[in-house]
Amino acid sequence: MELAYYSDYAVRLVNSEEPGRGKDSLTSVEAVRDLFGGNSSAARRATDADVTRFRSVRARLRAVFEAADGGNETLAVDLLNSLLLEFPVSPQISGHDYRDDDGRPLWHMHLADHPSNATAGYAAIAAMGLAFHLTEYGVDRLGLCEASPCRNAYLDTSTNRSRRYCSDRCATRANVAAYRARKRLEADRSDSTGLAAPATHRTTATGDR
Repeated sequence: MELAYYSDYAVRLVNSEEPGRGKDSLTSVEAVRDLFGGNSSAARRATDADVTRFRSVRARLRAVFEAADGGNETLAVDLLNSLLLEFPVSPQISGHDYRDDDGRPLWHMHLADHPSNATAGYAAIAAMGLAFHLTEYGVDRLGLCEASPCRNAYLDTSTNRSRRYCSDRCATRANVAAYRARKRLEADRSDSTGLAAPATHRTTATGDR
């Protein structure tokens, strides 16, 4: 089952909004359909009503990431379980697009499209994928970018659990900001030392007289 792939559904939806920058790309049915990626059959079922529904699911998924990022594992699991109960998955055996050397189907488990509406289908896949990632790799593998003001979600797949940023771009920006901050601090210390030295000299000279 391609559950590791499905976990990206959750990340894509959460990152359609950047609260720290006041940005929200989820403003139309076209934006909803774009979130499905290559799943065109499910995307075609999306309607204008799904925009509001998707935003609601997005807020709940972000809450899972926020709880995990804050170290509250129990809350993260409870919030995700709530989504799993509300949006159950429909697994199916599938062989589409996968063949062995003899042309026979390579059967595997696949999450079928939800019959009710586009939001239910997307939420079921996103929640199940995220649940797989959480149970397989740990709650602490769900994170939020530390490069302020970005708070995009990410899934840490590093071998040493060291990921802190959602992208290389944010990592570079944060490193540059940290470097500049160190340089400013060094300059301030240098200025303070330069001011203190003459004052010490004046005190000594007065004492000599």
